[in-house]
Amino acid sequence: MGPLARIGRAVLADVPDLIFLVVLIIVVRYVLRIFRVFFDAVEQGTVTLSDFDPEWGSPTFRVVRICVLAFAMVVAYPYIPGSNTEAFKGVSIFVGLLLSIGSTSFVANIIAGYTLIYRRAFKPGDRIKVDDVLGDVICLRLQATYLRTLKNEEAIVPNSVILNSLIVNYSALARQPGLILHTTVGIGYETPWRQVEAMLLLAAEHTPGLLREPQPFVASTGAGGLRGHVRIECLLQRRADDD
Repeated sequence: MGPLARIGRAVLADVPDLIFLVVLIIVVRYVLRIFRVFFDAVEQGTVTLSDFDPEWGSPTFRVVRICVLAFAMVVAYPYIPGSNTEAFKGVSIFVGLLLSIGSTSFVANIIAGYTLIYRRAFKPGDRIKVDDVLGDVICLRLQATYLRTLKNEEAIVPNSVILNSLIVNYSALARQPGLILHTTVGIGYETPWRQVEAMLLLAAEHTPGLLREPQPFVASTGAGGLRGHVRIECLLQRRADDD
């Protein structure tokens, strides 16, 4: 009966700590609920904050939730039964070492995901180019960004790769003041230069969505205007409902 008596005395001695843990869990739960309601209102536009985009509501709540849970774990650690034993400390160190070694890329992608969100680099629906990948942003998650390419392919790019790459956003300024489009066409020696210029300008004139001012122009980039390349540039202003 000796071991049973020691277990009973240990359980009775830990009752106040268990009560503290239960109260802490209840308090943390209601605090997180209050934060969720607040940031949901920010995301829906009911509550407005200065220099704070509504789409930041959900990711900011996730950051706040992690901070609150981490603080609660620090407060609750001394009250966990057996936390002062050497076995518990050894297991904690072992689990922490495994997580630190195995989650390097995981944490890097999460940090990169939050960095991209708060940098306003792009948002869902924008057409961007990351290195050699060109497509429309489907969704931005903490680990990776999903793109739909021009061939209707889904490209999954890790956020850490995007953070360290050159990003070209074609939609950020496409509506105001507009996006300059250009293309290069090759011609031969026997092709009349003026005829090519007229055809390119005519094609630009019949392209929907182009602004009349400034007018499109064609410039010769080849040697002497003969064989080489010509470049046409024009200003495109997209409507809000354009893809």
